[in-house]
Parts: sequence; C-alpha cells; structure tokens
Amino acid sequence: MKTIKSVYKIGNGPSSSHTVGPYNAAFIMGKRFPEADRFEVTLYGSLAHTGEGHSTKKAILEALPNAEVFFDKVTGDLPHPNTMCFRVFQDGKEIENKRIFSIGGGSIRIEGEENEDEREVYEERTFSAIRDKCKAENISLSEYIYRKEGDGLRQYLEGVWYMMELAVERGIATEGILPGGLNISRKAKGLYEKRCYNEDSDIAMNRLVAAYAFAVSEENASEHVVVTAPTCGSCGVIPAVFYYMSHDRGFPAHEIIDALAVAGLFGNIIRTNASISGAECGCQAEIGSACSMAAAGLAYLYHLDIDQIEYAAEVAMEHNLGLTCDPVHGLVQIPCIERNSVAALRAMNCVSLSRFLTETRKISFDDIVETMYRTGLDMDERYKETSHGGLAVMYQEKENENE
Repeated sequence: MKTIKSVYKIGNGPSSSHTVGPYNAAFIMGKRFPEADRFEVTLYGSLAHTGEGHSTKKAILEALPNAEVFFDKVTGDLPHPNTMCFRVFQDGKEIENKRIFSIGGGSIRIEGEENEDEREVYEERTFSAIRDKCKAENISLSEYIYRKEGDGLRQYLEGVWYMMELAVERGIATEGILPGGLNISRKAKGLYEKRCYNEDSDIAMNRLVAAYAFAVSEENASEHVVVTAPTCGSCGVIPAVFYYMSHDRGFPAHEIIDALAVAGLFGNIIRTNASISGAECGCQAEIGSACSMAAAGLAYLYHLDIDQIEYAAEVAMEHNLGLTCDPVHGLVQIPCIERNSVAALRAMNCVSLSRFLTETRKISFDDIVETMYRTGLDMDERYKETSHGGLAVMYQEKENENE
C-alpha cells in the first residue's frame, strides 16, 4: 500500500481529478519536454464531459501555456474514465504520445510508468491485517502509521492541517457569488455568524460544523487552494470536523495531526482496494470516503479502541453506498457543497453510535469497502461525474422549461 501523503494533496479546486491531476500531468510533461513547440492534450470520458465546468482546460494551460486542449466526448472503451492523451511536437514533428490517467484525489498514473505515489510503504493492504498487527504488537494506529511512513509524515501533515485551517478561515470570512453561472451565494459566513434564538450546544455544534464544511467547499468551488481529503469534491468534510474539535472544543494540534494520520490511513485503504474517484464509482467514492475517514479520525481523537474506530468508519461508508455523482452544469456546487456539510455531521453521528454498538456489528470495514467498489462498478455511467443523469439532468430540464 502507498503512502498516505497521496491522500492529502494541496492544490486549486474545484476538482482533484479534473484540475489537480491534469495540472500535475501537464506540469510533468512540460518539464520533460521544455524545448517543445506545442502540446496537444485530448481529454476523454468524464474529463471531456464535465471538464469545462470543472476548469480542466484552465488547469492544463496554467502548466502548459503552449498547449491546445480538445474535448473528445465520443470515444469510449477507455482504460480509465479520466483519460488524457498528451502529444508533444518539436520542429513540426510529433516526438511523444503519452496517455495519462487522473485516478482520483489529484493522483495520476502515466501509462507504462511508476511514480513516487506508487512506491510501496505498507505491507498490509486491508484494515483487518492492520488491526491484527496493532493488537499483536500492542500499538496504536498512529504509532503503526509513523513506523511505516517515517519521521517526515508528521511535518507533512502539519502543512496539510495548516492549509485546511486557512481554507476554513477564508471561507467563513467571505461573501459573494460563486463562479460558474449558477448564481449561488456563499453561505458559510452566514451560517457561522447567525445564531438561533436560545441556541443550545448541540444546535451550535451542528451550525458551526456545517459552516466550516460550507467554507472549505465554497473555497474549492471558487478554485482557491484546498487539500484533497481525499478529493477536492469532498474536501470540506475532514476540515469541518477537525476544525470544530480544535478551535471550538480545544483539542491540541498534535492530537489533530495524529487523527489526520488515522483518517488518511482509512482513505488509503479505500484508495488501494476500491476507488476515491467519482468518475469511477460515483460520489460514494468521494463523500463516502471522506465521511468514513472523518469518522475514523474523530473516533481516534476521542481515544476509542481500534474496534470502535473501525465500526465508526464502516457505518459512515455503509450509509453513503450508492451515492451518485451528478453535478449540475458540471460544477462542484450543486449538490456537492451541501453534501460536504451533511457528511461531516454524519461522521460525528457515526462516532456516537460506535461508542455503544460496536460489539453488535456484523460487517467489517474491508467488507464495506469491497461493497462500495462493486456498487460503483455496477452504477450507470450517467451517475458517475458525467452530468448525464440525476439531479444534473433534472435541473437542466427545469431551466429549459423556464426559458
């Protein structure tokens, strides 16, 4: 299993698969061929169908200003739903033709090559194997992670947490209309500042966590810097939960970092054995994974035992099964922003359940990850980030009726 650094990547929104991944691919090709006259980049599958709304062309041109970008919405039978083809020209001749896949969370895979993200760090690939090892050696999940990853991981996660905090704080201080043409107002600042009459602690918690999730998701929709957790589309869930625990509940930074590590481990297991790509498995792979990761990290923060942590993560994923990815106008706004808020609150509820019901469970985390993957593969392509079905189509039909 790879490093959990691949789960947390810092980059510009609105989509890790559609902006961070293609930017990284274009940047690599530009460095390899600095003397090239021009590049032709053809986008296929989900990148072609929703790439305009997700600013994929803009991301590629930031890294390769001398590129021409084409959207091929016809070609099927692709090796991955997020496929790009880079053609490199020098002195009028094609000198390279390379396919690159944006595999989710900002990670890319170059056909026929192995990159740093592909380096094996963990021998164990399932949570059951990790759990058994931790119990046999009487170590915590964070101790297990740091043994495998080395000293550099904590410093890396400190940088990740800093960027998450900044995204929350920018978001709750900003008003205005989100770009893209849907005319959606930012809501985080209002949620953060408006208190209910006679607001009790539970209502305050729900309002604040929701505000933090909206804040980061709105920053993502504005194409500002966020952290994939595990994707840009689901980047508001983990920051919302952990920011609340840090800034409103007083948990110290070093404990938040350990919780981020544990959350990343669960995301890594999902990434390894299933998918975190909405184009491959629907939004259950993005929001479902983020909800599961947040629940695991929060359970660890509360010092619950390893079985309770697993149960919290399993319940969180189980109740996102089948979640479709049908963004309106191809933008990461409807239903994506609100969905981050709902998932953050759900993660907290899953941890509450895990305190009392762990001994009654019948389903393991590994079982639910495999179930999610099978469900995603069975899902109709219209509901996997193409904007060809579900809410995206319904919204378009309503728009057409009103014209």
